[in-house]
Amino acid sequence: MARQRITATQLAKTFNAAEQPVYVLDDEGTVVFCNRACCQWLGETAEELLGRRCAYRDDPDAVGPDAMHPDAVAAGLCPPPAAMAGDRLQATVSYTSELGHLHARQATFIPLGTGPENVFGLIAILDAEDLAEPVEPHVAAWPSATESEPTELHDQIRQFRRQAASRFRSDGLLGNSPAMRRVRAQVELASGCRAGVLVIGPPGSGRQHVASAIHYGRDGESAGSLVPLACSVLGAELIHSTVTALATGSPLGEESARSTLLLGEIDGIPADAQAELAEVLLRRPFPLRLIATAAARLDEAVGRGEYREDLAAALSAVVIELPPLAERREDLPLLAQSFLERANTKSGRQLGGFTPEALDRLDAYGWPGNLDELAQTVAEAQAKADGPEVGPEDLPERIHLAADAAAHPPRPEQTIVLDEFLAEIETELIRRALARAKSNKAKAARLLGLTRPRLYRRMVQLGLEE
Repeated sequence: MARQRITATQLAKTFNAAEQPVYVLDDEGTVVFCNRACCQWLGETAEELLGRRCAYRDDPDAVGPDAMHPDAVAAGLCPPPAAMAGDRLQATVSYTSELGHLHARQATFIPLGTGPENVFGLIAILDAEDLAEPVEPHVAAWPSATESEPTELHDQIRQFRRQAASRFRSDGLLGNSPAMRRVRAQVELASGCRAGVLVIGPPGSGRQHVASAIHYGRDGESAGSLVPLACSVLGAELIHSTVTALATGSPLGEESARSTLLLGEIDGIPADAQAELAEVLLRRPFPLRLIATAAARLDEAVGRGEYREDLAAALSAVVIELPPLAERREDLPLLAQSFLERANTKSGRQLGGFTPEALDRLDAYGWPGNLDELAQTVAEAQAKADGPEVGPEDLPERIHLAADAAAHPPRPEQTIVLDEFLAEIETELIRRALARAKSNKAKAARLLGLTRPRLYRRMVQLGLEE
């Protein structure tokens, strides 16, 4: 009797009868099958999940109701990119409920294909029960990112987003350094008051992220508008007219009491613009909260006579200082991993992290452009890499040139003091002449073309004769 052929429908019935959640991804990480147990665990229908792409990155905006969006749920099912390279491995997959509860299970990923070069999909088989409720340690208790594998860095970033991004509405405050823990505490305090806030930091250090976190910190989406004003490129009259419009006939209407005016590069405005701004902000209560960004403290400019004291005081009730990236290198692995996962969402290729050699190269660089330069560097490396991780060969040339320059520093330039140099030469010539003349000063003077009295005077001046 001929054996009965198993159809796709029968295979689906078999998987649907399993108590364990099972789902299948194609070679691009798209969900092509999800059994009944998996849909029940996720609280989604198969129709909502099929066709969703699992990007190797959590969505930082997927908090509250957005956490249950099918794209956010699919992102939590993404395997480590090494699985797509043909490695059978285990990893934790999870989703966050609408109430903010984390549900996680251990998953076994089985590659489908004839070898590492020919993987056309993955089968994920999950444990039948959730893991024990994960303990969310305080940010200060996170393990050192410099000692973590890429998958551990990925988990730390996801933990930060669950723990902090829902409050700050931004993952731009990521970091475990003492400086960033202090910044997060200051941001949380500043978001609860209406006092003027000054965010100080070098270009590219994330000042806009901090301003956004303060504005949305307490009220989230119910906060009013964040109105940016690039003061460094606007003239005094345009600054005056714009701020006056917001202070009097504000187009924001009823929400102006919750809105924030962001004054960018406030330390770069000239004296006439300072006077115009002070007239609007100080002559009567201003309806919007004020946040300003600057590269340096305003009180220092006041001390140099370069800034109005009353305006500086109004803008600097709360001061938050952001360190340059070079002073928070312990955060670099986490930040690089975060930027890599952001690049993954814009690319058809999914990379898992960085090799230790690549991280060493990144650590040796000076980062004059701070976070902005790191994000650009990681995006370039992600586009160039052809393996599951970014290696040193994938990094831009400027990173290698900087590392080579640090390994071979230039010799310090030696300054020649002419009088001392000539005195050393003259001393050596006199000594040789005296040795040849067997200490006869008259004969030595003849050898040097000098008179005996002149030779004697030079010997005294050079310390050769008392």
